[in-house]
Amino acid sequence: MLANYFPILLFILVGAVVGLAPIILGGAVGRLLGVHRPNSEKLSPYECGFEAFEDARMRFDVRYYLVAILFILFDLEIAFLFPWAIVLREIGAFGFWAMVVFLGILVVGFAYEWKKGALEWE
Repeated sequence: MLANYFPILLFILVGAVVGLAPIILGGAVGRLLGVHRPNSEKLSPYECGFEAFEDARMRFDVRYYLVAILFILFDLEIAFLFPWAIVLREIGAFGFWAMVVFLGILVVGFAYEWKKGALEWE
């Protein structure tokens, strides 16, 4: 009975090794062979817009979160479009018009965000 679960256990172990080995080896090799010369360019803020090595309770602009939420929203829209396009012939006109309504709602939301200046970066 337990022999039936051996492939599952083996799959979990191989997955753990494949997942953890690059992390452990990368860290060890990086420490042994890597050159550690920090400078102001390497320690400067990158993409986040504020210093990374300051107080964790500092204030920062909430527009970063707004842009991230908008990206996720429109990224999910594309994630719905690919499967819809594949099965469009099977779902017929009803599926087509359902997606048109879905995209219309998203376009109205996008136009509202654009009008309110949510996409402007100063």
